[in-house]
Amino acid sequence: MDLENQAAIKELAEKFGAENLVVVLGMPGEGVRLAAETLTTGDPSWAGPLAGVSLELPVFHILEEKVRSEVPRDIYAEKLEMMEMVLDLPRIEEDLAQVRGAIRG
Repeated sequence: MDLENQAAIKELAEKFGAENLVVVLGMPGEGVRLAAETLTTGDPSWAGPLAGVSLELPVFHILEEKVRSEVPRDIYAEKLEMMEMVLDLPRIEEDLAQVRGAIRG
């Protein structure tokens, strides 16, 4: 997750309260887990605005069933269906479940 996005999310959390935010990621591959960790426990590289900042934001991926089921079918078909075919969705779901589990204790 780039530093600009970290700063924007930190600002939103300060303005609205982290308890009022949910993050939906759309990125493919390995970056999902790192982004989720950054948004929950802080920037692991200690380089960005979220270094040492534990927002504990709930993080989901757009292709997780509980999120994608809320997307209108025509939009899903146009924008997301191809992504579902090429991404390792079970891995994404497992990684995010682990990150969410870690913040629950």
